[in-house]
Amino acid sequence: MSGKYYRNKQLNAAQLTIPQLQAEAKSLLDNKIHGLSFSPYIAGQGPGTQITEEQIHQRIQLILPYVEWIRTFSCTEGNELIPKIAAEYGLKTMVGVWLDDNFANNEKELQNAIKIAQAGHADMLAVGNEVMLREEMSEQQLVDYINRAKQGAPGIPVGYVDAYFLFEDHPPVAEACDVIFANCYPFWEGYPAEHALTYMKEMYHRAVKVANGKPVVISETGWPDQGSPDRAAVPSYENALRYFVNAYHWTQKEDIPLFYFSSFDEDWKVADEGDVGAYWGVLDKDGKHKYAK
Repeated sequence: MSGKYYRNKQLNAAQLTIPQLQAEAKSLLDNKIHGLSFSPYIAGQGPGTQITEEQIHQRIQLILPYVEWIRTFSCTEGNELIPKIAAEYGLKTMVGVWLDDNFANNEKELQNAIKIAQAGHADMLAVGNEVMLREEMSEQQLVDYINRAKQGAPGIPVGYVDAYFLFEDHPPVAEACDVIFANCYPFWEGYPAEHALTYMKEMYHRAVKVANGKPVVISETGWPDQGSPDRAAVPSYENALRYFVNAYHWTQKEDIPLFYFSSFDEDWKVADEGDVGAYWGVLDKDGKHKYAK
């Protein structure tokens, strides 16, 4: 995997200047990182927008040189078209099945995901994203969706995405998964940037412990480069750049699959996350590099 760049490279990112960090980020991306969370939205769009094939092609082409995998979040509103298009470009896809308390829509999501898998365009299935965190369904309901996906897509690794600690709190969910997809965000837990990597490692190892030998993928992590602080966690260009380099330095060295959040800055997330929501992208909303100068 992409760890070829860093496996034999010693790096202390804390000692690097911003230009040196930018050069490291460029080398990482030029050598291809494992994956990025991918939503094809442009400014003014968000969930509820019907996405076209043309737009998917345009947005994938912006990140294509830098990744081996993408992670999607939904199988409706045009998002179900992404995995096939990604495969045409030689990318693998962790296909996201959006679940919430709209059970009619959940059925559409699940059935579309199974069709995608049966067509050979799903390399992994992520059934649900932070459903437990949002408390939108029972543990047993979620397990039932995971099991139905496994039955409908035999041979495809199926897991569930949530904050690392929720797998500790819900052992039946962890048991139902073929693979654990753990979201690890020091920022959202208010940790200062200088200690963020250390804490992210702890998050990952807690997920590994509850996985009982199953694979663990870091399904999301990141750091915003603008916006309001969350306790001791401060958004800034330098903090975000340093976190990106540190996160990939460590995960590539350890051969840990990591989907960085996110491909692009996304304006629509401000409604849910406040001003920081718009500034998590490796690329800006127009597809221009923020870190690899």
